[in-house]
Amino acid sequence: MYFEDKILVGSNDATSVYLLPKLANRHGLIAGATGTGKTITLKALAESFSDMGVPVFLADMKGDVSGLAKTGGANDKINQRIEQYDLKSKGYEFKSYPVEFWDLFGEKGLPIRVTISQMGPTLLSKILNLTEAQEAILNVVFKIADNESLLLIDIKDLKSMIKHVTDNRTQYESDYGAISTRSANTIIRSLLTLEEQGANIFFGEPALELDDLITCDDEGRGIINILDAVKLSRSPDLYSTFLLWLLTDLYETLPEVGDLDKPKFVFFFDEAHLLFDNLSPSFNQKIEQVIRLIRSKGVGLYFISQSPSDIPEVILSQLGNRIQHALRAYTPKEQKAVKVASETFRPNPEFKTLDEITNLAIGQALVSMLDNDGVPSIVEKVDIIPLQSDSSPISDEFRNEIIGMSVYKDKYMEAFDRQSAYECLAQRIETASANENVNNNMDFNPDAQKTPSSKTSGTGTPKRQQKSEMEKMASTAMNTVARELTRQITRGLFKQLKF
Repeated sequence: MYFEDKILVGSNDATSVYLLPKLANRHGLIAGATGTGKTITLKALAESFSDMGVPVFLADMKGDVSGLAKTGGANDKINQRIEQYDLKSKGYEFKSYPVEFWDLFGEKGLPIRVTISQMGPTLLSKILNLTEAQEAILNVVFKIADNESLLLIDIKDLKSMIKHVTDNRTQYESDYGAISTRSANTIIRSLLTLEEQGANIFFGEPALELDDLITCDDEGRGIINILDAVKLSRSPDLYSTFLLWLLTDLYETLPEVGDLDKPKFVFFFDEAHLLFDNLSPSFNQKIEQVIRLIRSKGVGLYFISQSPSDIPEVILSQLGNRIQHALRAYTPKEQKAVKVASETFRPNPEFKTLDEITNLAIGQALVSMLDNDGVPSIVEKVDIIPLQSDSSPISDEFRNEIIGMSVYKDKYMEAFDRQSAYECLAQRIETASANENVNNNMDFNPDAQKTPSSKTSGTGTPKRQQKSEMEKMASTAMNTVARELTRQITRGLFKQLKF
């Protein structure tokens, strides 16, 4: 709850714990076992950031976050919390929040699309689970596409480009090294699998513009962007890679702003462990560095997972604001996770953190926030402030109404397919075939070379070929300009950053 220019996270009978806006970009962690209240805490923070005028992006993994768009209501437990902590005097009221619904598959929100070029070979290799050798081939394909000004927008562009490179590998190998047909075929098979998961909808245009996520409504409240991830959660590689792309693109796109009074944007990573599964040490190091540096862009990152041990230690050390719900400790592994969680807090002499973690009730949490000096506060056991919006999912009808009223509906709802690598390469093949047919005809009838027919120009060049060549030149010029613009986008992250 946003109160007196800070976020009231939770209270007990002796004190209240606040998240300071100027330190909200020092990132945070919400942890706890399933059913202990993580989602309510996530939504409560999203409400507060919105009231503060800070846009939010979060993923709805179970379909239970959409209630942010609907006015909340009282029940016995909520009324008890309101009265116990005198929340009415602090401005607590039931209300709805400005929401935009998004969906990579375009089913329960506006479609989110990304071009193949934007995603880039590094993150694409992660989705496809490629080996180092296969990733090297993919890098070569992207490099050749760049050099020949061929736009890679959707999957058919990439498949056409891979086929073009392998068909002409003798032409390219002197500059790029050996090009394995077997590796190329493996990449194409992996792309077919990705298409079956719905990637044809995700890769394309119009591509998402990040500025459209960082907006406020007419009242100055931050828009809460909700990514419906119920279906997406069944494709964890696609989910994690999309979030990593979004994170790195935010880093590249946003300007340096230094220390602000409040964040420009807050990003919640649910099921955070999926982001770090199967990452190579070097890739993990790069992501760690982006997370450390992105706060200077005014972005706060909050990771949601069952246990702090799900987060790499080097990243966990950067999460200054901590909210820990109950953990279970039935097995040696779980007991170790509880011990790790307790050690992440600054001790409170009033209780033993290790003992409290396993005994927290639903809606209770151990909380430590950064103080004015940026130092973690002593851990406190508190009741999380209740939601002001509805805790239940909204109906599909209400969701569709909100989507239908979105200012971005006309911009993103309908896909389009402009000329890119697939079309340009097909045109090359057509031109080559036409030239071959002309040459064959001349070889068959030598007299045809002496008298220009009505279908040739004065120079003896077939008009169809001449037109095709002109179209090719114009298309190449346009694609060159477009490519130079496109190459400035996210794909350059891992080459442009100085690690």
